[in-house]
Formats: sequence, C-alpha cells, structure tokens
Amino acid sequence: MLLKAFKTLVLTVAVETRASELRTGGVSAGLQGPTAGDGQQTLIADELLSRASVRVPRMRSPCVPLQSPGAQRRLKRRRSGARSAGPVVRERCTFGVPAQWEQNNQDNPGNMETLTHFINDTVDFYKWSLTIADKRVEKWPLMESPMPTLAISTLYLLFLWLGPKYMQHREPFQLRKTLIVYNFSMVILNFYIFKELYLGSQAAGYSYRCQPVNYSNDVNEVRIASALWWYYISKGVEYLDTVFFILRKKFNQVSFLHVYHHCTMFILWWIGIKWVAGGQSFFGAHINAAIHILMYLYYGLAAFGPKIQKYLWWKKYLTIIQMIQFHVTIGHAGHSLYIDCDFPHWMHWALICYAITFIILFANFYYRTYRHQPWREGPAKDSKAIANGFSEEVNSKVEVLENGRKQQKGRAKHE
Repeated sequence: MLLKAFKTLVLTVAVETRASELRTGGVSAGLQGPTAGDGQQTLIADELLSRASVRVPRMRSPCVPLQSPGAQRRLKRRRSGARSAGPVVRERCTFGVPAQWEQNNQDNPGNMETLTHFINDTVDFYKWSLTIADKRVEKWPLMESPMPTLAISTLYLLFLWLGPKYMQHREPFQLRKTLIVYNFSMVILNFYIFKELYLGSQAAGYSYRCQPVNYSNDVNEVRIASALWWYYISKGVEYLDTVFFILRKKFNQVSFLHVYHHCTMFILWWIGIKWVAGGQSFFGAHINAAIHILMYLYYGLAAFGPKIQKYLWWKKYLTIIQMIQFHVTIGHAGHSLYIDCDFPHWMHWALICYAITFIILFANFYYRTYRHQPWREGPAKDSKAIANGFSEEVNSKVEVLENGRKQQKGRAKHE
C-alpha cells in the first residue's frame, strides 16, 4: 500500500510539473513541429491535470510550503492575480506539511504562525541569554551546553525504568564496602564545598541579606564560583543514590520525592552556575552542603552494621533539619525581594515555589514515617532510615545484615 501511494505521489508531481512547464512556455512532448501557442499549451496542461485526476483523487494541495509569513503573503497575491487571468495550476513544494495540516491551518490561520513564532522566539531568547551568561564558567566541564546535563538526566530516568526490570529476577547486591566508600566520599566533597563557600564569602565580604553577583575575575569570586560548580557536580553524583537502591532492590525508597529531588536539582543548578555563579546563589548551597555532611555521615556509619546503627538515634532529626532549611530559604528569598536586592527576581520567585514543593513532600514523608504509626515505641521499632527524604520499610520478616541495612530473606550478592 505504501509503494502504491508513493507511485501515485510521483505520478501526480510529474504530471503537475509537466503542466507547469507547458503553461510557462514549454513544448509538449506529444507535439510535433512548431511550438504550440500559449492558449493551446494551457488547454494541454488542463487536459493533463484532468487525466491525472481520473487516477488520483484531487486534494486541495499536496503540501503547504514552509515559508516565512511574508513569502506566504506574496504567494497569495500571485495566486489572486492568476485567478483573474485564467485557470490556476497547483504549485509544487519540495518540503511541506500534509494536506490535513493545510486545512487546519486555513480553518485557524494563526495556529502555524503562532507555533513558528514561538519556536523562533524561544531560540532567539536562548541565544540572547547566552550573551549575558557568566563568561568565567563558559569553558568549564559540562557548562558550555545544557546537552550533557540533559543527557545524563535522561540516562538516569532510563535506568529508573530498566533497572527494576533487570533486577526483578536477580538477587540483590549487598554493596557494603561500596556504600561505605561512597557515603564518606560524599561527606568529604560536601565538606570541601562548605569550607570553600564559607572562606570565599568571608574573604569577599559577602552579605547574607543581599549579595549581587560579581562577574569579575577576583580570586575570591572565582573561588566561590568554583565551589558552586562542585556543588552542581555533587548533584549529578547523587544520582548514584538511586542506582544503589535499585541494585540492592530497595525499590520502595525510589519514590516520587526521591526522583523529583535528584533530577531537578542537577538540572536547575546547571542554570544557576551558567548565569549566577555567585552572589545570592551561595546562600542555599552553603546551607545544603552542611546538611549533606550530616546526612551522608549517617549513611556511612549505618553501613558499618548493627553495632554502629544502634547509636544513630538522631536520624529523624535529619528530616526536620531539611524542612527547616526550606523555610529559611523561602524567608531569605522573600526578604531579598522585599528590599529589592540586585539579583534576578524571577530566580527568587522560582526558588520560593520550588522550596514550597519540598516542604509539602517532606512534611508528608515525616508524617507517614514518624507520626502516622503511633503503635511503634522506642528507637528499636522506629527503624525507618531516611535517604534524602525516604524511608526504608521495616517488616517483621526481615533480617539485619552486617552492613546495617535490612534485607528481605534470601542471600544477597556480594560486591
């Protein structure tokens, strides 16, 4: 059927091309002797199209040229003039859209033009935004284009879909040593970020109330920008949290909040480093890095096993500290808007909305984990361990492995 449709299309184009040549003064292949007059050529062209229409159902137009609005208006004027002079032969177009699109476009003439303008305006806005980006970070790894960040995030989402399918009929990996190394490495990385942001901001005389971005190559400003870039990189490294959960078949920990937190932070901080690698940006990263030191310290200690885990009574307070962080962030951004701080206001508003979503999701997690189950008593029964806002379900039919994680019955794969 496709081959037949293709042959029909080729035949129609060939006939119309020949008819167009006859109308513009060409010579019919079937004529012998002198060139036919204009009137005779017009009759022959109409006859060719008439014969073609017997075999091919006539449509309004095979396609609509993808031209600029000005070119489309000129084409309409030419067609209007042609109608007054005599019969009109449909024009060919090499690239176009289906005839149904043409009908929809004629019913709603603003649709295609609006879409074209939207795409063009978006591209133009992105090109313009690059002119005001931070030139200091332009050649830093992953910063020249958003494509690497989007590609990594896409692979992350793809693993979320394929990983559980791969592990469905396989034994979970234990990964005890890997988790110890990973978690304490994240402690070191976040401590370095916290230290650099603190020392750099103090040396640069930063204000915690309002601090515009300084795009100069001052040594302290570059130091802060570098620390923020490492903070952005740490958000990409944190994708491994999800990878380890899936390989260990802790699927209940990979919920909406977990994926939402990891995926959005990495993408949004690319935007932050690209345009505002300094100024007010240091405040949120500074607080978050300090909290992540405590968080990954807890995970690292818990990976040693039950001998250490019994001393980790402070795990639920990590969630409380995280919720306090979001309230402080909203207050700080709101104060900056109130005093009209010289920092992009749309970023402040976006940060406020983003923090509100986290407050709602983390509060829901805290309520379900620590408040909605009153029959649990004491630290021994309060055995849900948070992981970036997620809990590890406890069941009476589980056993504690030596790495401090609770694992369903069955032998786990070692590293």
